Amino acid sequence: MKEKFHPAYHMVNVNCACGNTFQTRSTMHGDTMKVEICSACHPFFTGQQKLVDTAGRVDKFLKKYKKVQA
Repeated sequence: MKEKFHPAYHMVNVNCACGNTFQTRSTMHGDTMKVEICSACHPFFTGQQKLVDTAGRVDKFLKKYKKVQA
């Protein structure tokens, strides 16, 4: 490998919105990385579907869908 060509690769603490924390290696500057979803809370890995309701959008959609179905 060429010297002074590749970026610095160092340990970073990752903090998820669900509260999970772990360490990984990254080229990102700084010592912490914040993510919204990780393997501990992602539906693909957990097998559980979880709806994240932002400003009542899910409830609004469900009410609208019930009217169309009836």
